[in-house]
Amino acid sequence: MLNFLKNYKKKAITLPIKAFAFFGIVIAPTSEIPFKIKISHMKISSLLIAAVLSIGILTSCQKNDTPPQNLPAENKMNVSYGADAQQKMDIYLPANRNATETKVMVMIHGGGWTEGDKTDFNLYVDTLKKRLPGWAIVNMNYRLGDGSVTPNRNLFPTQEMDVKAAFEFIAANRGDYRISNNVAVLGASAGGHLSMLQAYKYNSPIKIKAVINFFGPADMKAMYNDPASIFAPPASIALLFGGTPTQKENLYFQASSINFITAQSPATITFQGGVDILVKPSQQTALHQVLDSKNVVNELVIYPTENHGWTGPN
Repeated sequence: MLNFLKNYKKKAITLPIKAFAFFGIVIAPTSEIPFKIKISHMKISSLLIAAVLSIGILTSCQKNDTPPQNLPAENKMNVSYGADAQQKMDIYLPANRNATETKVMVMIHGGGWTEGDKTDFNLYVDTLKKRLPGWAIVNMNYRLGDGSVTPNRNLFPTQEMDVKAAFEFIAANRGDYRISNNVAVLGASAGGHLSMLQAYKYNSPIKIKAVINFFGPADMKAMYNDPASIFAPPASIALLFGGTPTQKENLYFQASSINFITAQSPATITFQGGVDILVKPSQQTALHQVLDSKNVVNELVIYPTENHGWTGPN
């Protein structure tokens, strides 16, 4: 399934077949919050714990001059990366970490940019800590849009700017945390959208090495113009963006990661349900066509009978 990784020979990253992880998510749509998802059963698949999570990013081509640190594992909870109460992250630092070899996974929750919390990923974090004891894990929150209540608060791109600020915070504190700049990002739904936007649009101060996208949209104009179902009404996107694509053309362009893919974009894998009622599979086929056109290592995994998240053998 992950054969795309076998032939990836760029020195910046080595992606063996053991690395992408997967979990069970079920949809809980409402008319007010069309993109709400909840983690109901965190189930790591032994087949899919195989794609960016054991990446030997740079380690095969870097000399390690960092002496052993003999540092204990440490969890830093609700660390502020900004002034707002929602700008928090949990940081899980492994034992014996160092600034050369300790890779980092940043996790971004979903919820339609208006709901959700980093605690949605807590069980997933626990599993990753056991399976990948040498990795640092960052599980972050961001300011949520509430356009349906107070239209002028936290409109997009607030969420994008928060993710950017979080990565800047991580980069600024790498020395204190004793972690490397070899970073992968994982996001679900709205978190997948934000993950790809950060990975494709911003190369500084951290150039992301790999993306794990769980059914996140890559083209916000298409999300508005071609909704997946009545559970993804264009009006909800217009509330978040403060207008329609006609009214906010540049904002929709800037919010669409598909517009920022280059030949230097990070390796990407996407998991998508074939009958998703919130994010059309066509979002992912279009995304991966562009990745292919730029010769970016990628794989698209579609489960034909699955919705916006799933549990069970898949």
